[in-house]
Amino acid sequence: MSVKERSSPLSPAGDGKGVWLSTLEKGAKVLQDTAPLKKFDVYVVGFHPAKDDPTMQMEAHHYCRVVNDDFIQAVLFDGNTPEANLVGIEYIVSERLFGTLPADERPSWHPHNFEVLSGQLIAPGLPAVAEKALMKRLLNSYGKTWHTWHTGRHDTGGGHDLPLGDPMLMWSFNREGEGDPDLEQDREVALGLDTAETQRRRRDLVDLAHPQEGVDALKDRFTGTTPMPGVVDVGDRGGPPTA
Repeated sequence: MSVKERSSPLSPAGDGKGVWLSTLEKGAKVLQDTAPLKKFDVYVVGFHPAKDDPTMQMEAHHYCRVVNDDFIQAVLFDGNTPEANLVGIEYIVSERLFGTLPADERPSWHPHNFEVLSGQLIAPGLPAVAEKALMKRLLNSYGKTWHTWHTGRHDTGGGHDLPLGDPMLMWSFNREGEGDPDLEQDREVALGLDTAETQRRRRDLVDLAHPQEGVDALKDRFTGTTPMPGVVDVGDRGGPPTA
């Protein structure tokens, strides 16, 4: 299944590549090995709001290395073409590993159940059966995400042509209506998605979802939102997450 191209919202500042850089790149391809990058071969796309300012929202293309059953490392880009800009990193841990984190560390980790159950998180190019199996593995997991560069939105732009300011801790959406519908629709059209159908296919995963920490972290920052079955904050159940 082919993956539709998604270009970056902007091009970085700076001049074109000189002869010296072209020569260096050709030599590097022959003489150097990019071993650490070779296993970043699982591709998923979602959305991230900034935790301190959730009106700042953007599309995030994750290229992931599955280290083991409990830990994934991801590099984040603003598109999927060779010219995509590197905008951040994300670490993903299983529910079991999240339970080993110190209490003061946990507020930096966002829950993933809404992203999975809503169909918001997708794996372009994978057959539906394989994609659902991947999402089942991501259910009940948590991510710690830092964006180092705000390159803007695909629908409205507004980014910086160089990385400016401090890294931003990002979060997840956890209710219908938190994400900007224009941002979501822009991705829907560009990538040829049917999010409603994706959500329907994942409906049977609801029974496997556990209450998670952080679901209500941004609850009061949005209005007119709707809870989703299976996406419940630990505090609403009066106990810790199920291990």
